[in-house]
Amino acid sequence: MPQLSARPTAVPTTVSATVSTPASTPTAASALVPVPAPVPVASRPDGPGLPGGSTGLLGGPWPASARDGSDGEVLVGGVGLAEAAERFGTPLYVLDEGEVRARARAYRRALPHADVLYAAKAFLCSAMADWVAEEGLGLDVCSSGELWLATAAGFPAQRIVLHGNAKSPEELRLARRMRVGRIVIDGPAEIARLAALVAGDTPQRVLVRVVPGIAAGHHAAVRTGVGGQKFGFPVDGGDAADAIARVLAQPGLELAGLHCHLGSQITEVEPYLTAVDALVRLLAEVRERHGVELPELDLGGGHGIRYLPEDRELDLADFAARVTDRLSARCARAGLAVPRLVVEPGRAVAGPAAVAVYRVLSVKHTADGRYFAAVDGGMSDNPRPALYGAPYTVRLVGRRSAAEPTRMDVVGRHCEAGDVLVRDAGLPADLRAGDLLAVPAAGAYQLSMASGYNLVGRPAVAAVRDGRARLLIRRETVEDFRAREVGR
Repeated sequence: MPQLSARPTAVPTTVSATVSTPASTPTAASALVPVPAPVPVASRPDGPGLPGGSTGLLGGPWPASARDGSDGEVLVGGVGLAEAAERFGTPLYVLDEGEVRARARAYRRALPHADVLYAAKAFLCSAMADWVAEEGLGLDVCSSGELWLATAAGFPAQRIVLHGNAKSPEELRLARRMRVGRIVIDGPAEIARLAALVAGDTPQRVLVRVVPGIAAGHHAAVRTGVGGQKFGFPVDGGDAADAIARVLAQPGLELAGLHCHLGSQITEVEPYLTAVDALVRLLAEVRERHGVELPELDLGGGHGIRYLPEDRELDLADFAARVTDRLSARCARAGLAVPRLVVEPGRAVAGPAAVAVYRVLSVKHTADGRYFAAVDGGMSDNPRPALYGAPYTVRLVGRRSAAEPTRMDVVGRHCEAGDVLVRDAGLPADLRAGDLLAVPAAGAYQLSMASGYNLVGRPAVAAVRDGRARLLIRRETVEDFRAREVGR
């Protein structure tokens, strides 16, 4: 095992990462045609019930491949976290390809007759686009940047859905030019704007995002199923019904169905069942008013995962069984054909698949008995604790310690008192500069929301699989910041 030292954490000028070549498979086809067979990943057998219960050898929020190695090492995908940190520098995000694929495959297995779209906003890079396409998932994007990256990586545009509450005219034009499969209409202006872009012989399939008035999610800032916020058309008050009528009146727009998204980090099935009830009522109203039965129903995502060992997470098998049963029963009662179900998991696919690795820069003991372990990352690569008070667990990796656990806050390097990654963590009393700390459940809404605060570059991302590691995204440098400047 390499000796650890308090050295600079820049990426080495030469990196001899072993490259593993993914198995070849056809890319996924259109959302309404059969998907390809999944790519086998020998290093990661599917866990029963994934992602609703498999916890791996370390338990809790760690990837299922995670296990203890010698001398305090932790292996993910067969690769030591301390070894990866030495090769690629810190902070480092270690992404387990097998975990991503297994979780994507679990959704396909649990919902074989539904369309499953990976929510790119959780985390997207070209390799992630490849993996989810090869496992038969579609893609949900919410910006031209996500759309460009996905299509440049070869993701089939017909399996892409574009949404967002403030799509620019340029984004709508790009989506039309790329021929994306669906566009989610989120506001009144988008109806006329999109209709003006559509030629009569090439209609655009759209979904109307509705707000069913259901509060769900771990924080008020991410509860998007209730009124009084920026997304969608509320059902109460008639806005949703008016938007549906306007879309149906546009010959260039083909209304494929309804879309809703209740919120994020939802761990109970009941809010989704309530949403099914509300949306089937709206589908029945559409039929009565317009004589049209809409063929698709998109329930969005928001499926919760574990961040702490004691956390609950959404049970996928339970969700799939109860939602599909409820949808069939409510449609039968209303005399409707059952629409094709669409779900958009993001966090539940990417979140548990990554571990963030930081190097300790200093340990401080204050007069009032507080301990602070400062690391070389922080709120610039993980803003969730500062934004939502999101909790995480953390552990020492790369060496063993017999010291008693001591309560300390793991804090970042930024000039904010709120730059705290993990509060009240139990870490060895002999923790010192140069040690490595690993934070699991780091794959979603960390790097995707990362900033350049204090001009600290975003971390590198390395993929692990079958005991091999390869760099996916290099570390952002000062030269990258300087390259954006065009004058003085």
